Amino acid sequence: MARQCESCGKKVQMGNRVETRGKAKYLGGVGTKITGITRRKFIPNLQKVHVTTPSGQNKTMRVCTACIRSGAVRKAVKVKPFELGETKAAKK
Repeated sequence: MARQCESCGKKVQMGNRVETRGKAKYLGGVGTKITGITRRKFIPNLQKVHVTTPSGQNKTMRVCTACIRSGAVRKAVKVKPFELGETKAAKK
């Protein structure tokens, strides 16, 4: 499972890199010309993240940033959040 998101399955896609020269017509030129087309890879932005699974266990997964931002995976809590203790005024 190299270069594939373990959450959504996003993986490497192939596309074209288009090389152009010239000035666009709306900028006063004679138009742009395509001088070369080569193949390229679109690689997903994968990150290793400690994730809490729905069963409650923590494990490391390779997840794309889109899944992290959208909330598709839930990051594991490393440190318990700060809680306020009882104050002197509340004890009386």
